Amino acid sequence: MSFRKLHAGATLWLYAAYQDTALELPFLPFDISAGFPSPALDFIDLGIDLNEHLIDHPSATFYGRVQGDSMSGAGIHDGDLLVIDKSLQASDGRIAVCFLDGEFTLKRIRVDRAGSVWLMPENDRYPPIRIEEHQHFQVWGIVTYVIKKPL
Repeated sequence: MSFRKLHAGATLWLYAAYQDTALELPFLPFDISAGFPSPALDFIDLGIDLNEHLIDHPSATFYGRVQGDSMSGAGIHDGDLLVIDKSLQASDGRIAVCFLDGEFTLKRIRVDRAGSVWLMPENDRYPPIRIEEHQHFQVWGIVTYVIKKPL
């Protein structure tokens, strides 16, 4: 997987996803125990191409690097890598990269009973954002995967 930076902002960096190359990585063909250790195989002969497994719509998929902690309650932390699909429909409850008044932001979409759209952080230190008619707002893409930065 290689990247080409498209945007570097205060809260999110966006990258185009190149899929013209394949990178097959070794894949463990058994469950990895988070409790008691399990026996490992001596030889691993299987591979997995992350492009094939993480990307459903190649021409509409981008990567984004998270900056900040407004989505920490959803398990998305500073430095994590997002897989973002621009072809998916925005809907209530989905985590989206949104373009609001000239800035990208990552929030959960909420639509209330009155039809108002809210951008909801997953950290109590940040207030919800109600989208008003006068604001320039666009759902840029839907987050499909989060690739975690090691803690």
